[in-house]
Amino acid sequence: MIYYRLGFMHISGKISLLLWFVVPSFLRAQETPFAVQHTLAQYKQAIKADDRNRMTELKSILPGVVYDLRYATTNNFMHRAMYPSNTHHTFLRMPAARALQRVQAALARQGFGLKIFDAYRPFSVTQHFWELVKDERYVANPARGSNHNRGTAVDLTIIDLKTGEELPMGTGFDNFTDSAHQDFKQLPPEMLRNRLLLKTLMGQQGFKPLNTEWWHYTFSDNNSYEVLDLSFKQLKKLQH
Repeated sequence: MIYYRLGFMHISGKISLLLWFVVPSFLRAQETPFAVQHTLAQYKQAIKADDRNRMTELKSILPGVVYDLRYATTNNFMHRAMYPSNTHHTFLRMPAARALQRVQAALARQGFGLKIFDAYRPFSVTQHFWELVKDERYVANPARGSNHNRGTAVDLTIIDLKTGEELPMGTGFDNFTDSAHQDFKQLPPEMLRNRLLLKTLMGQQGFKPLNTEWWHYTFSDNNSYEVLDLSFKQLKKLQH
């Protein structure tokens, strides 16, 4: 609670009491619990301070990775494109991208690869999600920001490199039923093995699962990444 002294104001006790409670409430509503980088200058300064803040286009270090960027299409739970339709790139912070590179290498030794549904998501898109679906079971509350906004979360699955087909996981992407939960066990053994393979390899490289979505993982290291609201086009221009 933030309080402000109003004693210097020559107003009646009744109005003073009203302002004592209303003004702090209004100011608290304007507070932002985290910084949002809206400009390239802010982003470049963050990289200058710590190169781990650099966003990496995943195909630049994961050759052969497959993109199925659902939010650039209408093939998602919103049934509308949330990204520009010409979005063909996605990004993660450098340490997360390097860790995912190691996951890909481990899968390749078994004849498997990765398909990416989503990774970096601009903060403004998270805000738009929330305007349309105010339900934290399905979308991130922008009051806290999303790890997708921070460039540390990725939605993905495993594919067979020979066929290009996704391994069966029991549900598709963006399935919001109990059967998509990490601890759901009422699935055929093959599907449980596939989920466990993904979870094990991701965990070995520092990715933590989201309990309610088998496809969602967040990279965890000792850096505190800020929320970004840069476009895919802006980030692509900065790639070396």
